[in-house]
Amino acid sequence: MGPKNALYAQSGGVTAVINASAGGLITACRRHSHEIGTVFGASNGILGALHEELVDTATLSDEQVASLRYLPGGAFGSCRFKLPPLEQDRRPYERLIEVFRAHDIGYFFYNGGGDSCDTALKVSRIGGEMGVPVQCIAIPKTVDNDLAVTDNCPGFGSVAKYVGTSLMEAAIDVRSMAETSTKLFIMEVMGRHAGWIVAAAGLAQRQPGDPPHIILFPERVFDEDALVARVNETVAAYGFCTIAVSEGIRDASGRFLADSGRTDAFGHTQLGGVGPTLANLLSARTGLKNHWAVLDYLQRSARHLASAVDVDQAWAVGEATARLALAGHNAVMPTIERVSDDPYEWRIGHADLAGVANVEKTVPDAFITADGFGITEAGHRYLAPLINGEDPPPFVDGLPDYQLPQLAPVTKVLDAYDV
Repeated sequence: MGPKNALYAQSGGVTAVINASAGGLITACRRHSHEIGTVFGASNGILGALHEELVDTATLSDEQVASLRYLPGGAFGSCRFKLPPLEQDRRPYERLIEVFRAHDIGYFFYNGGGDSCDTALKVSRIGGEMGVPVQCIAIPKTVDNDLAVTDNCPGFGSVAKYVGTSLMEAAIDVRSMAETSTKLFIMEVMGRHAGWIVAAAGLAQRQPGDPPHIILFPERVFDEDALVARVNETVAAYGFCTIAVSEGIRDASGRFLADSGRTDAFGHTQLGGVGPTLANLLSARTGLKNHWAVLDYLQRSARHLASAVDVDQAWAVGEATARLALAGHNAVMPTIERVSDDPYEWRIGHADLAGVANVEKTVPDAFITADGFGITEAGHRYLAPLINGEDPPPFVDGLPDYQLPQLAPVTKVLDAYDV
């Protein structure tokens, strides 16, 4: 009997470096092909696994696998689809095990965030119950940097680099026109409950008085009067004001300022754009001419400005996933452990999924200034190393030469499944 096959799937919002994790994983599995057989990919995340829509990565050359390091987005396709609680509906979990049995899959590698860790944990349990043991290992991924246990999460460093750069460049633009034009610039970034991304904007501030002048964290209650006062003080002192704001800021009642009234596939409130909401509020209260920008997908897809540290760590957790599987681990996740800040050193560890699944890590109080409008020196020490280094993709005719892999579909053997 040959080695068991593996299934790799990507989950949730993608990042500039998620495919580097895929590349690291596939490369490591190929070095141990006598122990891990074919690495299948699930088309469009867990939905592809449920629908038995698999692709065979063996059709990719070693060079094509290596080029995944430079590709943004999700090479295999991702989705936002949350499985029901196991005690409420076992059917989708049992379907996954049926797919694993049909394709002789003994390893499930799920590249995602907290919800994905929860899914991997449940699949590891039900596989054993059904007599089809599957080693389930979650691969950390989230731009929000909100996974527990790991020091930081692949995907975040590159977003942090893009956000800090974008704020710095926009602020220089505003400064040059502030005498006769825009005096207030607002930049909205992702971050529903955890303000790691908006905190990264603070890296642009190298001297006192440098932008961003104000950072609005979801970890702090939004205080309109305090904000208006700080905006007016800043404009009086510097002639203009820049604000970095997380999409998830809330008022004293707990209501999102940008609540759209809708929910997404995970039951989360869909946020409708806090940037323009804040701009309208401050325009009415201060009379200042303003501009706003919502970075949206640009911040998480900007592979051209990726952090070299982030790319290296993304590849490393992919490789570590294969090592953990070969060592017999199950229901675990590779983690990044910080050894020192300066010089920055890190290593790979691992953690049980029970301590990671559905646990959200927010920005600690020690990283936020007492007035709630900036990052502390401790916050700066934590963030700064994560954006270090450049690892640009190859360019052709002035644009990145992104190569989308052509993946061969695997023949289905099971009946159709309705989610």
